[in-house]
Amino acid sequence: MRSDTARRHFGPAGTPHVAIVGGGFAGIATAVKLKKAGINTFTVFEKSEGPGGTWWDNRYPGAEVDVASHLYSYSFKSHDWTRTHAKQAELQAYLEEVLDDFDLRPHFRFGTTVRDAVWDERTHTYSVNLENGESVPAHMVVSALGLLNYPKYPDWPGLEDFAGPKFHTFRWEHGHDLTGKRVALVGTGSTASQVVPEIAPLVGHLYLFQREPGWVVPKGDRDFSPAERATYQSTWQRRITRWKAAYQLEKNQIGGAIHRPGTKINGLREQQCRSFIERVFADRPDLAEAVTPKYPYPGKRPILNSTFYPALLRDNVELIPRAVKSVTEKGVVDVDGNEYIVDVLVMATGFQPASYLSSLEVVGLGGRTIHEAWAGEPRALLGMTVPGFPNFFILYGPNTNGGEIVSMLERQAEHVVHCAKRLVRTGSTAVEVRPRFYDAFNRWIDRQMKGTAWVVSNNYYKAPTGRIVTQWPFGPLLYGILTKTLAPLSEQTRVAAESRQPVTVT
Repeated sequence: MRSDTARRHFGPAGTPHVAIVGGGFAGIATAVKLKKAGINTFTVFEKSEGPGGTWWDNRYPGAEVDVASHLYSYSFKSHDWTRTHAKQAELQAYLEEVLDDFDLRPHFRFGTTVRDAVWDERTHTYSVNLENGESVPAHMVVSALGLLNYPKYPDWPGLEDFAGPKFHTFRWEHGHDLTGKRVALVGTGSTASQVVPEIAPLVGHLYLFQREPGWVVPKGDRDFSPAERATYQSTWQRRITRWKAAYQLEKNQIGGAIHRPGTKINGLREQQCRSFIERVFADRPDLAEAVTPKYPYPGKRPILNSTFYPALLRDNVELIPRAVKSVTEKGVVDVDGNEYIVDVLVMATGFQPASYLSSLEVVGLGGRTIHEAWAGEPRALLGMTVPGFPNFFILYGPNTNGGEIVSMLERQAEHVVHCAKRLVRTGSTAVEVRPRFYDAFNRWIDRQMKGTAWVVSNNYYKAPTGRIVTQWPFGPLLYGILTKTLAPLSEQTRVAAESRQPVTVT
């Protein structure tokens, strides 16, 4: 039974109403964890027409996860994976299964975009304002927008003049038949590396524009055999597989070693990449030179792909190791002034992960927005909480990229549940991070960035000031420990000064 105080604060259910913004891996994990804790007063607002987040949006040819399937999945939901690294359709189906298994669909509002969330200090509630003009009250707000949800569109002169189809990989337009067409694909990051092997056999000619090469690690992805899939039906076999994969990842990241040039593990990984280049391009020294980075591993996001390099050897694939300068009605012009006549222009120009909460404004104490508080440098304690923004949590927030993300999302979701239960248990209406913990943590995380390859490389990890704002320099184990120890210690709670009417989220 909930206490009378909890029912007075939160309504008949006696639990806070939680607004979750985003229905991908993060939002779904939060929904499941809340429900498991007996908190059913939550709503998930998802702008798309179905769940999945990045796996709903990114449907380009070859879209596939970089992490082993058995690890890139929830601890509370197993699946009969067909591949070592699941493709988009299978990941999407998996998340649909989670919604059905945990009866989450009644809690979802699809096709609903949240514009902002405004804190009311008098009542200790947020007004969650939707794009359709509706305003929904909530006691707690969780941003589950993810990291790669804000595509980076180029500002090339003449882009609007291009006469043929043009689109970003984030919104792949499948209605265009690329068979026999001359295609310009701009970008050689993780997305492009998956697209190239898929479309190269279809197109007439593929011009691949590379501004700067990335370090490519052979992925070793493949379909599971029927015997392997039968083996993984065993719960213990699945757990052992997850533990092995997690252990290997954790071992590589002890002390942040894999990110630091000069360490043994960093040197071995860079040599693995160089050996891959030498092996594939033994007869093409020109390509070997063009695809070899000039910065230390892993200054930019490493590319895990076994088929990208071999695809560059095809007669109809031409690597242009130069950036795009402009676009004409019929083609693409590189920085040297060379024009390439093409029928279709595909932009694999990535995302803006350092622009946290770019599509969601949050207004906290004193009417201050979170972007004003950040002043161009997104920060949070363990990526989740910011002083001045009570009852607001960010999942996959600042400095949480780099570990095994699904595991880290589960730990973040569990912290949200912990805070919700704490409000109920203590009779409080607001929980917030103490500024001294927040400041100390961010000073510490800044020190950990020193000596990493990220600092000296051109990447999307940095704010305009140069601070590394996206990366977590260790493994998920340390992160999990800190969410159970530091995060609770950092909290302070209080009660609204004014008695309030119960709030109901619909």
